Amino acid sequence: MRMSGADIVLESLKRLGIDTIFGYPGGVVLPLYDRFPAHPEVRHILVRHEQGGGHAADGYARAKGALGCALATSGPGATNLVTAITNAMMDSVPTLFITGNVARNLLGKDGFQEADITGITMPVVKHNYLVMRAEDIAYTFAEAAYIATTNRPGPVHIDIPKDVFTEEAEFIWPESVSIRGYDAFPPLDEAMLRQAASYIDGAERPIIIAGHGVILSSAWDELKTFAEKTGIPVLNTLLGLGSISTDHALAYGMLGMHGSYEANHAASNADVIIGIGNRMDDRALGRFADFNPTAKIVHIDIDPAEHGKNIETHAAIVGDAKQALAALTSMVRQNTHVEWLRWIDDLRAEHSFSMAVPSGPELSVQHVLKRISEVNDDSVVIVTGVGQHQMWAAQHLKFTHPHQLITSGGLGTMGFEVPAALGAQVARPDATVWSICGDGGFQMTLQELATMVDENLPVKMAIMNNGYLGMVRQWQELFYADNYVSVAMSQPDFVKLAEAYGILGIRVESKDQVDDAIRTANAHPGPVILDFRVEAEGNVWPMVPAGAALKETVEAPERPQEVAR
Repeated sequence: MRMSGADIVLESLKRLGIDTIFGYPGGVVLPLYDRFPAHPEVRHILVRHEQGGGHAADGYARAKGALGCALATSGPGATNLVTAITNAMMDSVPTLFITGNVARNLLGKDGFQEADITGITMPVVKHNYLVMRAEDIAYTFAEAAYIATTNRPGPVHIDIPKDVFTEEAEFIWPESVSIRGYDAFPPLDEAMLRQAASYIDGAERPIIIAGHGVILSSAWDELKTFAEKTGIPVLNTLLGLGSISTDHALAYGMLGMHGSYEANHAASNADVIIGIGNRMDDRALGRFADFNPTAKIVHIDIDPAEHGKNIETHAAIVGDAKQALAALTSMVRQNTHVEWLRWIDDLRAEHSFSMAVPSGPELSVQHVLKRISEVNDDSVVIVTGVGQHQMWAAQHLKFTHPHQLITSGGLGTMGFEVPAALGAQVARPDATVWSICGDGGFQMTLQELATMVDENLPVKMAIMNNGYLGMVRQWQELFYADNYVSVAMSQPDFVKLAEAYGILGIRVESKDQVDDAIRTANAHPGPVILDFRVEAEGNVWPMVPAGAALKETVEAPERPQEVAR
């Protein structure tokens, strides 16, 4: 059947199972927008900024475990997507970004709103395309989705000139996709698996570091089975939280710059470290040269470029984490590590103050987050921005299942919290979605409140309002002799702002107001903004200073009299 390029795009999206696209119209994509009414199966959500649309597609993909999609026009519309594309690339999120461009005869001639978006995005996508013929659209979309969702997932970008949308061609959907040189499902190396099994069986102090790849490959059951068979404690990276329930006996929380004291010291004292679907990056491992140089490193990752990139790998297993864990579990022997676990447990007990909820009268972020976690059930979805509140959320919220925590890890994107929560709510309409916001990050993308209102998305936004760029202020306090420069922020009245958007606003100034505010927000059928007036200068502890080793983890300078963990 012959159709216009615009119809081929929308038919291709339907074939891919994409039911929602987050977009913002403009001149060169008007031929595509003109055809949306003829394809009601594809829901278009009008965002208020292209970056918001990109983050919404990212949040949608993470919450649903499926391909997310965003659309923008040429020039500034396309360049506004770049931060969201990079964020998805750093965190390996399967996303499809579509942009329009000027007509083919104007390409390269600096026409109105032209930008070489394929050149701009080349370093921050898994792959990208400039489609010059309508007849190539269908296969391009099939191939793009295949690349985005297989092997190590990531963003793929498709750029389409305006006149390609109007050009007619036969719609031919490919029955299969084959890409020379691209191994979507690399086979496991049996010899390397056996080498890894020998290290694990011989270990006295092993640990597992479970990363985002465990969730991306749906390997959480295999992780639990492997850990229980071998008796090995599990640490998580930030994006790996939820791959094992935090209340599991072998779960020891997050390691890294703001990881728990016991997790960081367990990693520093282990004799075998099994990394699964993680990048072995600096925020998790600290100073590479002093990250337990005597330990044997077993690393399971589908991307061979991650093996040996930052630290030496002794058993590099290339492959899907789900398949690799299943194979490795069948090879290792049943084991327990009672003395090792007791050592970690004792360390946790001795340093329980390290992540204490402050007991004073001031309203703290830690207290608010504990109550959000405890008032809600385990089905709640948590989306965070970046900064102190993100680290406190990782420390104090209870994560019992995958796809429960959605946050910007590798890029650390402030402003992620509002649009990503919007996307998560679209993906999970029956879930309670809480967005944990910084007062700084919230103001970067708050225009998406209008999108929430238009789409009646009942996201609960908890703003941790301390009047500072908190993490930057903490660094200036600790490492720059209290020289606060450009970190104090005047804030709008967030309750009045909520009312201006037609949203329920709640101000919370004391501990005794917290639970009622959370319950009121949960009961409200629409979006809610909660303005938590928290202490101004709280610091996140423990902390590994930049450039330090995990064994140099610093705790709060004053040990509180009362602790609540």
